[in-house]
Amino acid sequence: MKPYCRILISYKSSSIFSNFNNLSKSQTKQFNSRRFRSRDSQITGYIGVIESNRRCFIVSGSNWGRSKVFLDHVDKIWSSSSGRGRGSLVISHVASDLRNLSTSTSVDSTANVVNEKGFERIYIQGGLNVKPLVLDKVVEAGHGLVQEEESSRVGLDGSGVNTDEDSKGLGERKVSEIEEEAWRLLRNAVVSYCGNPVGTVAANDPVDKQPLNYDQVFIRDFVPSALAFLLNGEEEIVKNFLLHTLQLQSWEKTVDCYSPGQGLMPASFKVRTVPLDGNEEAFEDVLDPDFGESAIGRVAPVDSGLWWIILMRAYGKITGDYALQERVDVQTGIRLILNLCLADGFDMFPTLLVTDGSCMIDRRMGIHGHPLEIQALFYSALRCSREMLIINDGTKNLVAAINNRLSALSFHIREYYWVDMKKINEIYRYKTEEYSMDATNKFNIYPDQIPSWLVDWFPEEGGYLIGNLQPAHMDFRFFTLGNLWAIVSSLGTPQQNDGILNLIEAKWDDLVAQMPLKICYPALEYEEWRIITGSDPKNTPWSYHNGGSWPTLLWQFTLACIKMGRPELAQKAVSLAEKRLSADQWPEYYDTRSGRFIGKQSRLFQTWTIAGFLASKMLLENPEKASFLFWEEDYELLETCVCALNKSGRKKCSRFAARSQILSSEK
Repeated sequence: MKPYCRILISYKSSSIFSNFNNLSKSQTKQFNSRRFRSRDSQITGYIGVIESNRRCFIVSGSNWGRSKVFLDHVDKIWSSSSGRGRGSLVISHVASDLRNLSTSTSVDSTANVVNEKGFERIYIQGGLNVKPLVLDKVVEAGHGLVQEEESSRVGLDGSGVNTDEDSKGLGERKVSEIEEEAWRLLRNAVVSYCGNPVGTVAANDPVDKQPLNYDQVFIRDFVPSALAFLLNGEEEIVKNFLLHTLQLQSWEKTVDCYSPGQGLMPASFKVRTVPLDGNEEAFEDVLDPDFGESAIGRVAPVDSGLWWIILMRAYGKITGDYALQERVDVQTGIRLILNLCLADGFDMFPTLLVTDGSCMIDRRMGIHGHPLEIQALFYSALRCSREMLIINDGTKNLVAAINNRLSALSFHIREYYWVDMKKINEIYRYKTEEYSMDATNKFNIYPDQIPSWLVDWFPEEGGYLIGNLQPAHMDFRFFTLGNLWAIVSSLGTPQQNDGILNLIEAKWDDLVAQMPLKICYPALEYEEWRIITGSDPKNTPWSYHNGGSWPTLLWQFTLACIKMGRPELAQKAVSLAEKRLSADQWPEYYDTRSGRFIGKQSRLFQTWTIAGFLASKMLLENPEKASFLFWEEDYELLETCVCALNKSGRKKCSRFAARSQILSSEK
């Protein structure tokens, strides 16, 4: 059952339905004659509407009770002598400042918005607060409006999703019982908004009486779900997710009277169905975003916008639907995120400065400052944006800023975050308190910071990117997500990328053991745990974010291994997980140094555990599709130098030495 049309509106301090009379007579006539049967300049029918408060009004007659979506023969609408059937919603005004949301052209008149092909997309221009308005295509049928039939639709029960027999991905092979179970669980986790799939809940344990925020759709959590659907030929849910989360960008939520920066994406959102005021038989779906104002620690989600950009690019690469990323609202959303991340600050590093808990490791773990995970995602999002942005007078300066930041960021991470045996020996012999432009120990790192565990742990071959770097501080912990994403995005050099996998293979018992993969190594223990985590009872040593094992990292590990031509490593990890995940009811994470125990507070039927497993299986069976999701070395960046030292003439920039080293090693 479907509504006649859906209108997605998100416009700050303004309703889209403002003064229908502002339209010219010819525009009004065209509007009425081509799309709608009009009575007294009013649009009457069963309509689902999302206004500036992210509400979708669902109106039902008495015969249908609490039905979320209703479609009946349209003649009933006109049966009343007043011209309004029971339960109908009347919209009497339409905006005068509508703009076409087409991908290739901008339209300056409302008349061009309403064209022969029907209402498909409408865009509102409001400076930096530009927000999209989307109307699904409608066609005339009889005396009213009927929404065009769509080829597929996903419901909470999984109905309409590609089945094992007819799907583009699974139908070509025989899947195992575990994969069948995983697909069933993934589809049961689908969340619908106004009758359309918009994401998956974080966890869907049927016996969990206190889901907390695990019944919400998290942007970072949905990424592996989106890839699983895309690789299986199911794109509708991903497209809906991208557009609906875009609607929530820069929502005016506050924490103690402070609003999030313009362009910030929420960490998550929840679809709530609530009664419509003044009507016991009408209900509305409301999108309720969380920008951190209700999260533990009240930390804003720095990584959400970065993941959104990465997923937008992946959608285009896998489906070939590049028109989505060329839409005006999507282009505006990308620019707002970049403006937020590229803003000048007091900090002079090219890395992104963030607070503790602002990424996947969302608890106090001493990663404030410039954590590797954020820098790798930031680098990836910049490369994605450069691919997707339409170059014109309004974006050429932004693209130039992206190139400059990419160049500086890659050099900074490769030069200062990388450690191997040679680098450790160099740090061990550092001189401190160096004051000059020629200083070797630029960040005044004290050799005593080298932890005792690292001295005996480090293998002869291989290396990795450290977790964080700040003045007089190096966090030598191994953070898996940041290192894997550095490989995927080519943030590291080809030699460094290969070295990371060499280290994981050499230290398999520590980083993988009985359940892949450790989120970080080693765990904080004893006084260090008490001081840094604040004696966090959930982040006890070798649990949760403090050295716990997270199966969702499988798909990123698989992607990195395929890129580096070592799929056998990924297959080994996937086979290890496959033996336990289903039997353990798909936990969120595992505890203990070897990952033997299910996490003491781990949620079961965790969606990104399920989706990460499925995405890994499909990538291994179709490795050619992995190329859609990773980047090769960008040699143009090696030609770009934004180093102030070089421009001042004081010293030759070391980027040229780095460039020659990479180029010579590949000959």
